[in-house]
Amino acid sequence: MKKLLLPALLSALLAACSSTATDTTGAKVEDRAGSGAGVATVTAPGMSGSGIAALTDPNNILSKRSVYFDYDSFVIKSEAKPLIEAHARFLVQNPQMKILIQGNTDERGSREYNIALGQKRADAVRQALSLLGAKEGQIESVSLGEEKPRCTDASEACYAQNRRGDILYSGEF
Repeated sequence: MKKLLLPALLSALLAACSSTATDTTGAKVEDRAGSGAGVATVTAPGMSGSGIAALTDPNNILSKRSVYFDYDSFVIKSEAKPLIEAHARFLVQNPQMKILIQGNTDERGSREYNIALGQKRADAVRQALSLLGAKEGQIESVSLGEEKPRCTDASEACYAQNRRGDILYSGEF
C-alpha cells in the first residue's frame, strides 16, 4: 500500500505545481512570457542607463564609487554630494541592493588612528545615504585604514587618492 501511496502523492504534488498559473481564487492567470513584454528596469531620475547596468556604465554617475576627503577629515565635500545623492536614489529604487562602504586613509598617522578615521569616513557616507532615504539594512560600513592604498607614492596627489570612502555593491565584496 505504501508503495502505491508515495507515487500517487508525488503525482498530485507535481500536478499542483504545473505550469498553468492560477491566482488564489483558482482563476487562470495570463502568461505573457512569450509575448515579448519584458520587465521594466527602474532608473534613478535624471540619470542615463538603466538599472544594474547603470552601475558599470562609465557615462553614468553611479559608476563613480569613491567619495574623497580632505586631510585629517571625515566631512563630505560639496563636490561629492551629487554622487551620494545618485547612489541614495538608486538604493531607494532598488531596495534589494546592498552596499559596503570601505573607509580608507593615507599612510600618515598611526595604524589605530587611521582605522578610526577610516571608520568615521565610511560612517559619514553611510549616514548621508540614510538621510537621503536609503534603508539602514542596505548599508554596511567598515574601515580599511591605510591597508588598501590606491597610490603608493609619497606625494600629496597620491595621499589625496587614498583619503576616500569606496562604495561597493552586492557581488563586488
